[in-house]
Amino acid sequence: MKVCTDACLFGALLPTLEINNAKILDVGTGTGLLSLMFFQNNETSLIDAIEINENAYQQAFDNILLNRFSNNINVILGDIRFYETKILYDIIFCNPPFFVNDLKSQNAEKNIALHSQMLSYEELIIAVEKLLSADGFFYVLLPFINETIFINIAKKYQLFAVSITRVKQTNKHTFFRSIVCFAKQEKMCVDKSITIKNEADYSPEFTALLKEYYLFF
Repeated sequence: MKVCTDACLFGALLPTLEINNAKILDVGTGTGLLSLMFFQNNETSLIDAIEINENAYQQAFDNILLNRFSNNINVILGDIRFYETKILYDIIFCNPPFFVNDLKSQNAEKNIALHSQMLSYEELIIAVEKLLSADGFFYVLLPFINETIFINIAKKYQLFAVSITRVKQTNKHTFFRSIVCFAKQEKMCVDKSITIKNEADYSPEFTALLKEYYLFF
């Protein structure tokens, strides 16, 4: 799968922690992009990156090994629905399958990566609620049109939205992605927005977020 701009933005918006040896879970790591970006700002963190697809798992494993991060990032071939561990994670993040009941590709692996046919929103939330520590945070990247659906399902399992960053391509476009942070304690939700481009150029806010990751900034 190609690395997408919105996934990179999601990675750049993941938090920088002030605690050592934080326990992190990356659900559906794919190429390992989010784990690598998170570790860049949290080098004492211990990350478990789980991936159901064997080819994607191997690519993530190779990418993390090439970056010499394999001592801190553990790539796991498995299904989050059946993942068993005694660890409670401080941070869980996920860029889940996006398109519920949309037109499918002829490529079976791409279907699994892009559509909610292997992992429903509810199944993801159930797994996160079980694995998240009492004071932990869960970050997820969603299509904007599914934001309310996901938040309402999460609330059923006592996971509450505490911040939402809505993303649009330009000021002429409507929002197309939502980055939502959840916690087990309900509090006032902070709403933000970000625009990726001003006409032909990347916006100053987007450039500031991605300059530590994009080689051409």
